[in-house]
Amino acid sequence: MIKKWTIAIPELTGKTRRRVYVYVPDEFRRNPDARYPVLYMFDGHNVFFDSDATYGKSWGMAQYMKATKTPLIIAAVECNHAPNGGRLSEYSPFTFTNPKLGHIEGRGKITMEWFVNSFKPFIDEHFPTLPDRRHTFIAGSSMGGLMSLYALMEYNHVFSRAAALSPSIWFATGQLDHMLSRASISPDTVLYMDYGSREMPYHSNMKRQFGRVAAKLLDRGVMLNCRIVPGGNHSEASWEQQIPYFMNTLLYGVD
Repeated sequence: MIKKWTIAIPELTGKTRRRVYVYVPDEFRRNPDARYPVLYMFDGHNVFFDSDATYGKSWGMAQYMKATKTPLIIAAVECNHAPNGGRLSEYSPFTFTNPKLGHIEGRGKITMEWFVNSFKPFIDEHFPTLPDRRHTFIAGSSMGGLMSLYALMEYNHVFSRAAALSPSIWFATGQLDHMLSRASISPDTVLYMDYGSREMPYHSNMKRQFGRVAAKLLDRGVMLNCRIVPGGNHSEASWEQQIPYFMNTLLYGVD
């Protein structure tokens, strides 16, 4: 089942409301004592329903979860759709300059503080979760992929595993390097990271940067599942095809 409602995030957008989606395995109806790991996801409007998706195509996560009977809760929050770079600001740990929008204040820390200190406690209180770090994951694509990497590095005490699909690691590379070098991470940290082969030409030296980030993660002891997706592009349809890959990584060996 999927529960859907709206909330406000005062720290980010005042009284403006956005949608929240929580998927709970159907098994819970038959076994109310069951408890499940939780996957938090960015761009929640694109996760489950084509009718809510920005470009009319979602990841189709509900269909995958039901078909595979995966014992996992998914909690996803809609992004900021403000035309002045609202999503870029909320989903960036770093302040930067966008060629079209100009100065973008990185409010990724504020976003993650809300996830960790407000949203996660709410989910743990109202849904049948396993709230410990071992069973708490995070995932996203594009800027949401960057945020998933950021969350795993800077909030490693909360998230043990993450999936970063087509992460926006092509800008603020110095700040990104600094974060990867100094983050305090546990040796059981797991990350799935991919990039579509058709995306590589979008940004100069993207292949080299992808390799640099992967190497730094390996140097830090992260258990990394890293791949270039043959024919993969920057779209929900492409990310949907990667669900079996990243879900296997997130749940591999988890009780």
